[in-house]
Amino acid sequence: MTALQLNSEFFAVMSKIAASKGLLQQVLDYAKGLLAEKEDETNMTKEEFFHRIDEAKKGSSVSFENVEDLDKYIRSL
Repeated sequence: MTALQLNSEFFAVMSKIAASKGLLQQVLDYAKGLLAEKEDETNMTKEEFFHRIDEAKKGSSVSFENVEDLDKYIRSL
């Protein structure tokens, strides 16, 4: 089933559900639950953030004397 077909079927079903406040509330609650389960990988606690910094300090590092050298390095990656 294509995304367009899924979208069409979704809205056809939702138009019927929208007629019932109770069903609409259930769908809304379920949808919010789905979003809550899909966590953003970039979100982290303060402790996780500082742990990552500490781990990064243990590895090798590269420093640059000017912005141009930094730019060349980044573009070479």
